[in-house]
Amino acid sequence: MTRPKTVRLLFPQWQGGYDETPYPGQIYAFGSHLMSFLAPQNDDPVIEVPVPAWHEGIEAPKEGGVFYRSVIMKQIEAATAILEERQPERVITFGGDCLVSQAPFAYLAKRYGDNLGVLWIDAHPDITTPADFDHSHAMVLGNLLGGGEPAMAGMVERKLLPSQVLYAGVDNVFSHERKTMDEMGLCAIPSASVKKDSTDVLDWIERNHFEHIAIHLDLDVLDPAFFKSLLFTNPDVPNPIESEHGKLRLSHVARLLADVEKAANVVGMSFAEYMPWDALNLKKMLAGLKFMR
Repeated sequence: MTRPKTVRLLFPQWQGGYDETPYPGQIYAFGSHLMSFLAPQNDDPVIEVPVPAWHEGIEAPKEGGVFYRSVIMKQIEAATAILEERQPERVITFGGDCLVSQAPFAYLAKRYGDNLGVLWIDAHPDITTPADFDHSHAMVLGNLLGGGEPAMAGMVERKLLPSQVLYAGVDNVFSHERKTMDEMGLCAIPSASVKKDSTDVLDWIERNHFEHIAIHLDLDVLDPAFFKSLLFTNPDVPNPIESEHGKLRLSHVARLLADVEKAANVVGMSFAEYMPWDALNLKKMLAGLKFMR
């Protein structure tokens, strides 16, 4: 079988994320590049979406209730332009904050229409609005469904239907998130079920006759007791943001992805919120040694 025409997007976006460090913005970009490095290498083109680097003294403008809205929208436009020019059949995205999935998933929704199912592997539903939060990485799926942040949602040409989306790993959510999930009719497979086997996800694919699947993997779906490169495991922040922690292990996610790959054509894969604190701190230590330069 001919391998699908694939583009790998290196998308070091940080402006949509939440980052309490002395050097905010660096961990997301570093994680994006490291994830791309760790992935198996092949002949697929790797195209980096231009993202302005964080620097000391950079301003953090808030527009429409969210930080960096105009900057993020330009980056979505840049990623979309890459995909429209290349016209890939499959898009692999190395983020970056969760919002890196907007451009590729919107592109895939337009390309594959009702034959596309979206599996959202995450500890959070990502359907927040500016009324409840000011970091847009928590709004990306809402944008794709026609909710979320209005200006960003307006960039999505073909909106996803709630019936095209399934959460895996979402357990406890905030009341405003539950309200939106219920109003939209979004379904979630809890962590306990995912730990057991992939049956519920595979049944969803079969029941809806999805030929193509796009997968969003927010690494914060992983249990921080076993995987340390997460938002909630920052060693420099003793009291991290209050939010739901993931409960899965890498082995659970690996099995789920392998099972889904057998059941449908995976046309999209986004890796988001990889935050390798130890590696970044080691990099900074080495950079401070004059004899290493």
